[in-house]
Amino acid sequence: MGFTTLMDIAGSMILGGILMTIVWRLSDASTEKTYNNSGELTIQQNLLTLAQMIEFDFRKIGYCNTWDAIADPKTKQPFVSSQAIYYADSSSISYYTDLYPYDGFLDSVRYYLGPTSECSSTPNPRDRILYRVENNQTPVASNLGVTEFRMVYYDVNDDIIPTPVLTRGLIKSIEINLTVENVAAYDEKYSNAFWKQIRLASRNVSRSKTE
Repeated sequence: MGFTTLMDIAGSMILGGILMTIVWRLSDASTEKTYNNSGELTIQQNLLTLAQMIEFDFRKIGYCNTWDAIADPKTKQPFVSSQAIYYADSSSISYYTDLYPYDGFLDSVRYYLGPTSECSSTPNPRDRILYRVENNQTPVASNLGVTEFRMVYYDVNDDIIPTPVLTRGLIKSIEINLTVENVAAYDEKYSNAFWKQIRLASRNVSRSKTE
């Protein structure tokens, strides 16, 4: 085997390596793009599902078809819809409403965000579980990649109310910030989607007054 032949073999091996690298990079890029596109679609769907649920629930805060005929579970006095929210902080809110089938009895609802440690099995270090609790029953968990569920509360003058809000009747409107990410991502490149409701005001609580 002559020197020229060895050079041809070496050249072929180098060229083959280059081609293999190109093919691998193209395949890797294609896989990443496919994975990311699928992930972005998923988080958009998750965000839409959560936003619709939260907005539907929050707009019914204080709702009760027979509100003037029932007593407030805490005060035992006639229920005042503007005082339906009885606890609120930046990532948790508890309130009264009348849930389906709208039987005229007050139900309690609580939303809160769990700690990141509950999602230690997912690659994303920031995702957390969003809980919804009806009447102190077992919490219903939504593990949809929520990384932010933050609320800001405003009074009748549109001023921010410091949290936690313990005085009932102060809250007139709520700013809701919701961010969803992939629970797993290619090469740890997480996509996210964000929804913000600047001022959500349930008409039942919009004319607030304190106890």
